[in-house]
Amino acid sequence: MVKIIDFPKIQDPRGNLTFLQHPSQIPFKIERTFWTYDVPGGESRGGHAYFNQKEIIVALSGSFDVIVTNPDGRLQKFSLNRSYYGLYLPAKTWRHIENFSTNSLALHISSEVFSTEDYIRDYELFKKLEHV
Repeated sequence: MVKIIDFPKIQDPRGNLTFLQHPSQIPFKIERTFWTYDVPGGESRGGHAYFNQKEIIVALSGSFDVIVTNPDGRLQKFSLNRSYYGLYLPAKTWRHIENFSTNSLALHISSEVFSTEDYIRDYELFKKLEHV
C-alpha cells in the first residue's frame, strides 16, 4: 500500500537532523539510492512501475508531486515538500513525478539494484498484472 512514512526529526537550534535506517524506518533492505535534480519547468519524471522494486521518495529540497495511477485508472496525488517524510511505493505501483519547484532534489531509496528488466513501461501491460 502506498503510504507516507514519517522519519525521526531531531530538532536542534543549530539545525535539524533526520535519519533513516533499516528496518526501523525503511521496510526493506536498501540496495540502491539515486536522486533527481535540475528538472526543467513543466517536465515530468517516471511514467513507469517496477515488477519487484520497492521505493521510497523523499523531497530533500524544494517540492514536487508524485502521481500514482491505480490499475483502475484512479489517480492519487502526493505532494512532497518536507525532508522528514517519504512516500513508500510498493512493487507494481505506476507513478510519475511532476510540478518540480526550482532547485528541488528528490532522493530515491530502492530495494533492488538497477535492472532494465524490472521496469514496467507499458501501462496496458501494467493494468493486466495481478496487484496485491
